[in-house]
Amino acid sequence: MAFGITAGNNLNLVPTASKQTLSSSYLDFTAQATAGWAQQYLPDLMEKEAEVFGNRTVSGFLAQVGAEEAMASDQVVWSEQGRLHLAYICTHTATDGTFTTVSDIDGRGGTDSAIRKGDMIVVSDADQTVKGYVTDTYNEQASTGSLTAGQFTAEAYVGSSFGVATTGSACRVFVFGSEYKKGTTGRESVNAPSFQSYSNQPIILKDKYEVSGSDASAVGWVEVSGEEGQNGYLWYLKASGDTKARFTDYCEMALIEAEKKGSTTDIVDANIKGTEGLFAAVSDRGNIASQIASMDDFDDILREFDKQGSIEENMMFLDRDQALLIDDMLAAQNGGNAGAGSAYGVFDNDADMALNLGFSGFRRGSYDFYKTDWKYLNDVATRGSINDVAAAGSTRLGDVYGCIVPAGVSTVYDQNLGKNLKRPFLHVRYRASQTENRKYKTWTTGSVGAVTSDLDAMEMHFLSERCLVVQGANNFMLIKGKS
Repeated sequence: MAFGITAGNNLNLVPTASKQTLSSSYLDFTAQATAGWAQQYLPDLMEKEAEVFGNRTVSGFLAQVGAEEAMASDQVVWSEQGRLHLAYICTHTATDGTFTTVSDIDGRGGTDSAIRKGDMIVVSDADQTVKGYVTDTYNEQASTGSLTAGQFTAEAYVGSSFGVATTGSACRVFVFGSEYKKGTTGRESVNAPSFQSYSNQPIILKDKYEVSGSDASAVGWVEVSGEEGQNGYLWYLKASGDTKARFTDYCEMALIEAEKKGSTTDIVDANIKGTEGLFAAVSDRGNIASQIASMDDFDDILREFDKQGSIEENMMFLDRDQALLIDDMLAAQNGGNAGAGSAYGVFDNDADMALNLGFSGFRRGSYDFYKTDWKYLNDVATRGSINDVAAAGSTRLGDVYGCIVPAGVSTVYDQNLGKNLKRPFLHVRYRASQTENRKYKTWTTGSVGAVTSDLDAMEMHFLSERCLVVQGANNFMLIKGKS
């Protein structure tokens, strides 16, 4: 049998007629790769990954305004004080002075009231304000009385009636004292302080990242870096760090956005219950305002805070549009005096300071406000993506353009330390005990590194169990509705 040799197809055996650079004259050392070089020359590699989005994380809000505290149960319950004085929204049944209680002054509660016989009251409607004396109430009337639940009768101190002829006219009533005749007995009934309790339950958040053993041992040409401090040429460091940073953001975003499961929800799993986040708590028990565009709008907010806790210091976390509106509003207050040029009094008479219109703090009335941008409301991958599409004048359900958070504190008894402590109205509760802390857990399984199973991969697990407690939500304000 004859012996023969067959040459390889890729050998460059044909010389060129002239000196020139041709692809046929060189071996393509990337031909077997998934993607070859765009040209035959080695490019100038910029190994460092470009950080084109800056710091991509949006968490940090709760760390600035809240506190953290461990809990060892499936539910946290707290109580809040009611108002000290008695005030109600009522309807004036007729000119004879019969009133029906609709709710308390905050719009909460049933038809029952704590107004008693002998109380002196102020009755105010859209037309006038009249002082009166309570002659009978539903709870104190005789067995033959005609009053129904929540009703009371009163007589005007001046005039024969309260002057409201329309049946069902709305009015507001508050008690300012009492009066009794000589030689009479004391009160027929007593008023116990109102007790208002609230509760919330933690939710379990989880995430996971997985990389095979082969990929974990591969070295790439891109030098990675991230928010978690990871760096080097191992790509799985980048992916695992991004997963951790994303999970950290979710731990905060969930406590801001979450809602409790409603009675008519489509979620049929009874074990999925949700939790009350910041926006839900303030929407339910706090205050809501539209975008602040003028000093008159801002003064309306001050009047509302006067009705609540009157907390002197407040922090404003705003999106870009609302932050600029407030800057413009404040800048307009220093428009100058007629015939005297510009006035720089609020800038310590320094014209250069007046050019810095990015106001970060200001005082109005008896309140101090500190303004800052909230990245969560601006980032296009979070709230910024939906705030951008709202039209002017929009009051779309769910839109939030800012939040005013009180800087006040409440005094509580800490069972772990055995003493009273002061803490912010806003704080995170996480599950923990002597044997298990579920505030922020991470663990690794698989056969990469420390071997824990026969899986040829590394799995990184993340877990947290937490909820948010919003005490004194009546002192918070959400800015909703685009001007």
